[in-house]
Amino acid sequence: MNAIEIKNVTKKYKDFTLSDISFDVPEGKIVGLVGENGAGKTTLIRSIMGSCSYNSGSITVMGVDNTKDRAFSEVKQSVGIVLDEACLPVLKVKDMEPIFRAAYKNWNHEKYVQLIKEFELPLKKNIRQISRGQKMKLALALALSHNAKLLVLDEPTGGLDPLVRDEIVETLSKFAHEEGNSILFSSHIISDIQKICDYVAYIHHGKILFFEEKDAVMAKVKEKNFDNLEDYIIWCAKEVKKNESAVN
Repeated sequence: MNAIEIKNVTKKYKDFTLSDISFDVPEGKIVGLVGENGAGKTTLIRSIMGSCSYNSGSITVMGVDNTKDRAFSEVKQSVGIVLDEACLPVLKVKDMEPIFRAAYKNWNHEKYVQLIKEFELPLKKNIRQISRGQKMKLALALALSHNAKLLVLDEPTGGLDPLVRDEIVETLSKFAHEEGNSILFSSHIISDIQKICDYVAYIHHGKILFFEEKDAVMAKVKEKNFDNLEDYIIWCAKEVKKNESAVN
């Protein structure tokens, strides 16, 4: 079973369209969703999690249609979500556990305490007073403390210093190595995608340009004599722009 299945999803805004998106997140794998800012990554993730409706297509999460409210609410008990730091309320760090414990029936206090210690988070500080890296670590600790089998993360390493990014990427890698765990991980930091993902989905101007196993993509990187995945992605974007200009 795929952890997530996205089929022909379209979401229309006045000035932007998420167009005919299709790809899967296989169970037990990490899929990296890469694209520049404004490419549609956040819109797609919000559509997957049911916080943003879409015009056409279908999305299933852990085998359940995400438009079926009651069934999908149950599925979300097994999904850990890390969105933007702004989603965290203005509270002290220590006040977050009671909120999440009430929301998730499989809340694991011991796991949460372990992660808080591991991430060296200051329980007595207000969330407004801690760094962006600490906010992301807190969001990740909350997402990992209710026995989730699927993580959905929107730009979890964006704007972080290299040491904090490595710490978060390592934590995600450990989670993915546990049997049956899956991750959808969006980022415009392509080196992070290259480091841990099994599959790469590249979204550009609301369209999926490719969805392939990372090994197959890296073979193309080598074939084109690029040094890394980022150089190949930049080349792909330039080729698309060149073709669009030729058509227009």
